[in-house]
Amino acid sequence: MRILDKVPGLSALAGACIVFAGLFYAPAVADELLSHREDLSAEDRAKVLNVLPLATDFSKAEGFERMQGGAGTSRKRINRDAFSHSNANLTFEQERDFKLGNGLFKKLWASSPASTKASDGLGPLYNARSCQGCHLKDGRGRPPRPGDEAVSLFLRLSIPPQTEEHQKALADKAFLRIPEPTYGGQFQAFAVTGLPAEGRFDIVHEEIEVPLNGGEVAVLQKPVYKIRDLGFGDMHPETLISPRVAPPMIGLGLLQAIHPGDLEALADPNDLDGDGISGKISRVRDGRSGDLTIGRFGWKASNPNIRDQTAGAFSGDIGISSPDKPDNYGDCTERQVACRSMPHGEQANLGVSETPDPVMELVTFYSENLAVPARRDVSNPDVLRGKELFYETGCTKCHQPKYVTRRDAETEAHQFQLIWPYTDLLLHDMGEGLADGRPVGDATGREWRTPPLWGIGLTETVNDHTRFLHDGRARNLLEAILWHGGEAETARDQVIAMEPEERKSLVRFLESL
Repeated sequence: MRILDKVPGLSALAGACIVFAGLFYAPAVADELLSHREDLSAEDRAKVLNVLPLATDFSKAEGFERMQGGAGTSRKRINRDAFSHSNANLTFEQERDFKLGNGLFKKLWASSPASTKASDGLGPLYNARSCQGCHLKDGRGRPPRPGDEAVSLFLRLSIPPQTEEHQKALADKAFLRIPEPTYGGQFQAFAVTGLPAEGRFDIVHEEIEVPLNGGEVAVLQKPVYKIRDLGFGDMHPETLISPRVAPPMIGLGLLQAIHPGDLEALADPNDLDGDGISGKISRVRDGRSGDLTIGRFGWKASNPNIRDQTAGAFSGDIGISSPDKPDNYGDCTERQVACRSMPHGEQANLGVSETPDPVMELVTFYSENLAVPARRDVSNPDVLRGKELFYETGCTKCHQPKYVTRRDAETEAHQFQLIWPYTDLLLHDMGEGLADGRPVGDATGREWRTPPLWGIGLTETVNDHTRFLHDGRARNLLEAILWHGGEAETARDQVIAMEPEERKSLVRFLESL
């Protein structure tokens, strides 16, 4: 069922102004804004215009707000499996494919050669042995605890362009970054037997005090990464390093089903409206067609779809080839001769690559259909007050609350759904405090994609931690807010100036998502 099919038409808005993307427009102008939605009929468009206005009444919850993932929202018991349920509106056959994909997502890969012929090909260099190894319980990764190896946090590597060929490849989007010549695009702390790992890294912290209105002082921890025990010689002297934690997996298919025109409508790269927010689209190449399209996934919006994201993770994180990325040696570079001399897991009788079809299709389908859990306490007065503060401080200028997905989305379960991800999927300058200094495609070293907020309040329940942001530096939601800078500095300063009870209400709202 498509949840918007239950929503009445436009008549209730006749003669009124509506809010779209945070701005006020008369109905005729708003209808013009939806002219890009060629997937919608006139009746559909009226329904969409009736539900997209941003909230102005915070005395009660909005219609369908609890069902933040549309008709596919999971209403199952909240526990550690809260992120691992399938979309509730899948067919019986799709549920079967979801379960098969789940098995492959959890699968532990073995090094070659192995008696398990369909499960070998690990590495030779890798960060984890399974998808689940990084996305534990389909949730959010974290920095390693003292004494632990880093698994769900790894380091991206690149260097500035060194040649005209590099410059041309970046300009054409053939590459989004230039890999480090020896260690590639990702630092891998594990290797198969007989091969050294690329090395290890340590994390130390610098403390930053942030005085808050009301007498409290928040203490932020800025991580500093120190690489050691390099297994293949020195790195390039200009190597750029950026840490990443694995993001949660819920709702990805719905984000993929947002109409590109809706994202274009939110973009304002030159800040023409003068509000200090200049979100921009990330343009990337589709991994299979080569077409230039919108990047939606990854911390820097560097992947256009879940299939590309999945193929990249198989190759870079696990060292497993696929029809999309057929190099059986993963991120091993030509300079790592010993790595590229190790046996691999491709077998002609099973098909091309170490994950021949239908493996990629099943894992991609699984990743596209992990359900968003239903919100909790949407009518709680404290939550509603926190929501009002979230809107008043301008958080919704980047964390766009809601969309209606495409009527013609590839999977019927994703079609014409009212969803509440709280993201614009655009790149924003987040200030020097969060800058990694490492450009990726259209993203500068200060820019990050706005992450979705749905499910964020269940992080501790699912993953037994409350670590947030791209490298997990924030130890709670308030710290995550206080790290905001750049375009979000004005909103952050308003949070700092809030009364303590107001800040608690704001966090309470985020915890309800």
